[in-house]
Amino acid sequence: MRLVILGGPGAGKGTQAKLLCSYLGIPCLDIGQILRQKIRAQTELGRQAKPFVEQGELVPDEIMIQFVRQQLLDPDVAKGWLLDGYPRTAFQAEELDFLLEDLDQRLNWVIYLNVPEKVLKNRSLERSRADDQLGIIERRIELFYQRTIPILEYYEPRGHLLDVNGEQPPEQIYQEICQRLK
Repeated sequence: MRLVILGGPGAGKGTQAKLLCSYLGIPCLDIGQILRQKIRAQTELGRQAKPFVEQGELVPDEIMIQFVRQQLLDPDVAKGWLLDGYPRTAFQAEELDFLLEDLDQRLNWVIYLNVPEKVLKNRSLERSRADDQLGIIERRIELFYQRTIPILEYYEPRGHLLDVNGEQPPEQIYQEICQRLK
């Protein structure tokens, strides 16, 4: 199974990704977490991504596409994966399709955790990550609506989109996703 999970900052993507990956027996590629690890380790990618991440901006497409390619070439993900935090733009979604075609793979579903903006802001402020400051959170939410929401228009006509009410309790969200994946 090859999945993408989408939602604004604080939508619960990480929680649902962990539950789904455990249930499906596939690795979770949390792109934001992997990027933060690369930044801490001061790798080449980390140095390139750091200024964008620190400002709450999206890392440029060229950097992200190559980064995701590296992740999907890992033998551990040959039988399936869940991408959390990528794609973030319609261009990246299209590039992901090209990449998967190159790798002779196919995306099964895009899960969208649909959560109102006010709830996203409140949930993000309740987290304790160092980069969850009000200005950065507001910028991430703004970018989410500007750049990520158009991805839904890309995937919906392809029949790959599961739009899920993300305001439900986490266990209910998980149950709904599992039912709809069948």
